[in-house]
Amino acid sequence: MASAIKKINPADFLKLEPTREKKIAQAEYGDITPETAYLPNKLAKALHPEVQYLVVKEVIAFSNDVKTYTLVADKEAGTENVAYFSAGQYLSVRLKVGDIEITRPYSISSCPKDALDGFYQLTIKRVDGGLASEYILDNWAEGTKVSVSAPQGTFTYERLRDVKTVIGVAGGSGITPFRALAKSIANGDEDFNLVLLYGSRTQADILFLDEFKAIEKECDKFKLVNVLSNEKVEGEESGFITAELIKKYAPEGNYSIFLCGPQAMYTFVDKEIETLGLRQKFIRHELFGEYRNPEKLEDYPEDIVGKTFKLTVSVCGVTKVVECNANETMLNAMERGGILAPANCRSGECGWCHSRLVSGNVYVPKRGDGRRLADLDFGYVHPCMTFALSDCEIDVPPFKA
Repeated sequence: MASAIKKINPADFLKLEPTREKKIAQAEYGDITPETAYLPNKLAKALHPEVQYLVVKEVIAFSNDVKTYTLVADKEAGTENVAYFSAGQYLSVRLKVGDIEITRPYSISSCPKDALDGFYQLTIKRVDGGLASEYILDNWAEGTKVSVSAPQGTFTYERLRDVKTVIGVAGGSGITPFRALAKSIANGDEDFNLVLLYGSRTQADILFLDEFKAIEKECDKFKLVNVLSNEKVEGEESGFITAELIKKYAPEGNYSIFLCGPQAMYTFVDKEIETLGLRQKFIRHELFGEYRNPEKLEDYPEDIVGKTFKLTVSVCGVTKVVECNANETMLNAMERGGILAPANCRSGECGWCHSRLVSGNVYVPKRGDGRRLADLDFGYVHPCMTFALSDCEIDVPPFKA
């Protein structure tokens, strides 16, 4: 007989803070020296800093629309070393574009070993109408100071969950976390086989081709398969990444599938993967950032398309009203309206923007709904993956610098 599990309102935890602060104030304390400091706290701070202050050391341009930025610690600003990470994780970059402050997640394209050598690399591709990518590509240069989060994300290989062979499916700039994974396999930090199906329009659009070919030559655990949609080249696959193509390169029995690319690629490839009969735990999706065009989903209400609503936002008792288009997330509307809201993944997973929906009707895409059962019961949403269907009011936690 299943036992009942009590769901706790997340807001109840806030009531414990005054008691906690009172007990801390009453506790005895002494001078903390390097010998008496609690070392796990030091390690936690080094691995999970609230913010990292970095500076651009080098810019490598593939074109005017694709560049790799090498970032090192800005010691003058207070960051001594870049935090270590797992291959496949991302950084949430904080930007001020004009009067608007925003965050955007970008996969780390360098490998963890590079972090031990003092640097990260982010490879960023221009997105048409992409506020952050256009700003970065047009403004970042050597010496530019940058603020980022600690490394985050779950697009990583876990031997207790994943199978020994991973079929990687990448599209466009979605290749970046696979570069980190491939380099980690080659240097021995990761131990699994990676077959990478990389979709590009033409051979000229392939990123890191020479690097991947060199890794493939030196490491028998990595294989690159280029899939070109707009041209045919001898020795390369053509068309799109389908279930048949996956089966062609997959081993007998079980295997894991890791996907990273644009939203449109997920929509297509997910339907192909459904026909393969894999257990869901073997399928991993990297976050693709801002969710766009919810009106294209079958369960989105047609009568809402094109409408604009009022979004009332309360942050620590301060209230502001902004306009929210039906086809933009609440998070995007807040940022556009000058409200600095907490956010990291922007894909409904991390919960950093976790907010209480006070009133109104909303739409949350099923594939991006990362809320817990208690959130559903007590009226919480992730604004980065929530669309207004009426005038709404939300209570948002403060942004932590």
